[in-house]
Amino acid sequence: MTLADSHTNDSRAKRNVAVLVAAQAILGAQMPMIFTIGGLAGQSLASNVCLATLPISLIVLGSMLSATPISAIMQKWGRRAGFLLGALAGALGGAVGAYGLYLSSFPVFLAGSLLTGVYMSAHGFYRFAAADTASDAFRPKAISYVMAGGLAAAIIGPQLVKATSDAYVIPFLGTYYAVIAVNLLGALLFFFLDIPRPTPPAADSPRGRSRMELLKTPRIAVAVICAMVSYALMNLVMTSTPLAVVGCGYDQGDAADVVTSHVLAMYVPSFFTGHLIARFGVEKVVAAGLVVLAAAGVVALQGVDLNNFFIALILLGLGWNFGFIGATTMLASAHEPHERGRMQGLNDLLVFGGVTMASLASGGLMNCSGGSAVEGWTAVNLAMVPFLTLAGGALIWLMLRPKEA
Repeated sequence: MTLADSHTNDSRAKRNVAVLVAAQAILGAQMPMIFTIGGLAGQSLASNVCLATLPISLIVLGSMLSATPISAIMQKWGRRAGFLLGALAGALGGAVGAYGLYLSSFPVFLAGSLLTGVYMSAHGFYRFAAADTASDAFRPKAISYVMAGGLAAAIIGPQLVKATSDAYVIPFLGTYYAVIAVNLLGALLFFFLDIPRPTPPAADSPRGRSRMELLKTPRIAVAVICAMVSYALMNLVMTSTPLAVVGCGYDQGDAADVVTSHVLAMYVPSFFTGHLIARFGVEKVVAAGLVVLAAAGVVALQGVDLNNFFIALILLGLGWNFGFIGATTMLASAHEPHERGRMQGLNDLLVFGGVTMASLASGGLMNCSGGSAVEGWTAVNLAMVPFLTLAGGALIWLMLRPKEA
């Protein structure tokens, strides 16, 4: 590829990144909206308060179950079709959730959460779409910039919750109406996306590796493991944090401030993570992410002062950013274009499968490990150790392997 070709390709890539950043900011705002109020709405509807966070778990479950079908749709009909389908599912999930609140029906509300998971799955492919038309040099930056759009979503979403949660007699109904509007508005952005539909392979062309063959590829296997561990551990600790903060004697405002600092730490580094990957290499950035996640656990185990919560959750967000963006970049360069749909869908199936298990385990560890919030919080953070050991060991093994010719 000539320099002129690379410049032309990156001009298209930069346009696509701008569209995807806007989609991340607008459509992505529904995720902090729903994660902020989903548990509270569930608590008001569930007959057993132990099931209050089940709506959140079902969102992640819906994302896991739809990852492979969404990826297959994108492989056959293009990114635009998959993203429009995701926005439609988000709007439908918001409508069903609103109807569940109107009926005071927990099962209907849960159905809306499951549909919202389809949007969450499509949202996860924004980062891969950023890499589709990018040159090798621009790819890590493109992924990083799109992830940085989540910073705007983290600001927009909570502000919409504040403006809409009490707009109607039924609590949170206005927020779910806002979710519908966000999806319908954000869907228009995808008509400006310029990503060519994947060329179907000719009858006599290589079929590509099977899913099992792809997973047996060392670089792919390590990328998937590091993405799973980074995302699942972030979710494990973040989900328990409000329970721990309030359980240790602080108020809900303090818990909200801690979570806000965490979300900012997740996305602010995205402005330079791609540059770090380009300069130091993806393996070193992923390794740094795992080390920072471990540091978050160490800080959390030192005590339950409010500063400990703030520092631990900031480190947790930073570690997730380095680990997850690094693993995504590693995976994007480890498979062929005609393997994209198969591999990216499999990756997100495994990643969100891990996140689903983490979200379900988080409440159990926090509420059922010992007799106090401090003991539960300790159990949550100690649970990070074996998974960080697995990911760190896998990454070291990959870095020590002889380079393939």
